[in-house]
Amino acid sequence: MKAIIVEDEFLAQEELSYLIHKHSGIQIEATFDDGLDVLRYLQHHQVDVIFLDINIPSLDGVLLAQNISKFNHKPEIIFITAYKEHAVEAFELEAFDYILKPYQESRIVTMLQKLEAQHQAASAAPAIGTPSARSQHAINLMKDERIIVTDISNIYYAAAQEKVTMVYTRREEFTMPMVITEFCGRLPEEFFFRCHRSYVVNLGKIREIVPWFNNTYLLRLSDLDFEVPVSRSKVKAFRQLMRL
Repeated sequence: MKAIIVEDEFLAQEELSYLIHKHSGIQIEATFDDGLDVLRYLQHHQVDVIFLDINIPSLDGVLLAQNISKFNHKPEIIFITAYKEHAVEAFELEAFDYILKPYQESRIVTMLQKLEAQHQAASAAPAIGTPSARSQHAINLMKDERIIVTDISNIYYAAAQEKVTMVYTRREEFTMPMVITEFCGRLPEEFFFRCHRSYVVNLGKIREIVPWFNNTYLLRLSDLDFEVPVSRSKVKAFRQLMRL
């Protein structure tokens, strides 16, 4: 994998380069301390990963990432910053990860392992006519101002909670800064069903379909002690889907 580092603090740039070389096979092609220089470089070079500080001269990291997101070839973005308040912006730009300074070596190692694993999976997938392995099988979730790349098969259900959406795996919960309709739009329809205005469920996690009042259902899920309701307006579609 080819990468560039965009960081205007020399010592932070050097430390990150050292950790990447120490814990991965990623090749650092160039380093920059100015956003406009990065855009000029990317006009003539392709990279797989950009380690991007948010507070850089000329063009800040968020604006730079917005420009890069319009490229035909979209490298993965790992934001690096000393400020937690940029986490939501990083998520909205579908950044691969969000690393806080000062660096924690264990956190860098975990990120690099996920990055290389995803690249290997994407490289093994067909290159033409099909989505990347990541778009088919993984989704970015947020927890404690971190972006967690999560296999969609690990999601059991999601529930609306005012202006955010709570997402549940077997052992963890995540808070997504969006309404449930927007979150549903990021899930593959063949695996997930909007069973209620406040719930979406992973069809593969349904263990038992329990008849409820007004000809509706409660869905008991594997490994979880929680029942997801099917609303009256969704019963017909659910029956057809499940061939009831």
